[in-house]
Amino acid sequence: MNNKNNKIYCSFCNNKKKKNKIIIYKNKYACKKCIIFFKKNNNNNKYIIFNTNKKKPKNIKKVLDKYIIDQNKAKKILSTTIYNHYKLINNINKKYIYNWNKSNILLVGPTGSGKTLLAETIERKFNIPIVITDATTLTQAGYVGEDVENIIYKLLQKCNFDINQTENGIIFIDEIDKISKKSYNPSITRDVSGEGVQQSLLKIIEGTISYIPPKGGRKHPEENYIPINTKNILFICSGTFNGINKIINNRLNNNIIGFNCNKNYKNNYKYKIEPEDLIKFGFIPEFIGRLPIIINLKELNKKSLRKILTEPKNSIIKYYKYLFKLENIKLKFTEKSLDKIVNKTFNKKTGARGLKNIIENILENVMYFSPSKKNIKKIIINDETINNNKPTIIFK
Repeated sequence: MNNKNNKIYCSFCNNKKKKNKIIIYKNKYACKKCIIFFKKNNNNNKYIIFNTNKKKPKNIKKVLDKYIIDQNKAKKILSTTIYNHYKLINNINKKYIYNWNKSNILLVGPTGSGKTLLAETIERKFNIPIVITDATTLTQAGYVGEDVENIIYKLLQKCNFDINQTENGIIFIDEIDKISKKSYNPSITRDVSGEGVQQSLLKIIEGTISYIPPKGGRKHPEENYIPINTKNILFICSGTFNGINKIINNRLNNNIIGFNCNKNYKNNYKYKIEPEDLIKFGFIPEFIGRLPIIINLKELNKKSLRKILTEPKNSIIKYYKYLFKLENIKLKFTEKSLDKIVNKTFNKKTGARGLKNIIENILENVMYFSPSKKNIKKIIINDETINNNKPTIIFK
């Protein structure tokens, strides 16, 4: 500060300003221009609080419709749950909200039906901090594998160690069906990756102060832990739950004895899964009680798979066309070739993931040598290409 003319310098741009135009914070002087600049360019605050005034459930679903085909019921429930969750967080200091329970979600559906894509799209399009983790890596504390607290540490990392953003984030746990109890009968060996993990997740999902090691990994007595309150963290769990339809059929007395009895046991997710079915599948009642919203995702039919190929903004065909466009090559798929790709995928029962696998096998050799050749003008994928994996190449 210059005492003679009562002027001070901005600590960042070093410009002289009058005292009433400078903001003083923690012994630092900042002018208004620098404050505006840092607000626009501050990478530490990656995520912002979800604005429920502008993003209503219908607006959320409209965005999801651009990237995810079908699963309308799942998109509606998920949009409403996320909206209500952040509406309560934004008004948590109001008098009428004194005690509320989170509406954690369980997504149940066949592989490739869009469970993980829902979470990825929400994070990317709505700037909500979401961490996607796998339940198969989790074990009970003290055993080889990841501790349950590590999933909170991953969210903390994603939020650049901003505790406030972490405590308002979302944790998506995939393959949750893999931590079901391995057996109803007690045994000598502990079920450290099954019931043990369920017990460890109970308090975190419900809401507790979890003490996280600053560098992740196992806890050590001498470390200074980071306290994270999980009360406002929304948990979304997902899994395929192979074989649960047998339990549903038993509940509905829908067993058929004969040669065609296996048709009932397909994982077509036709009927609504009840909490009692999940308990018989191998989950403890306390764990299921903390996931009050159960969403059934239906198996994708041929019509849905055909739409996934071409219609969404992130469609597989658009991705590969753009990939070849970067090499100045035009990639074309005939209508018959698209139908054959859909039929192959549907017969394999691999969902939307199977579409990319088939196209990748078809274009594998072309993608390898095409960057080295400058005289390729066009690549055509027709119905014969699907059979022999040899696309038609047109040279300049």
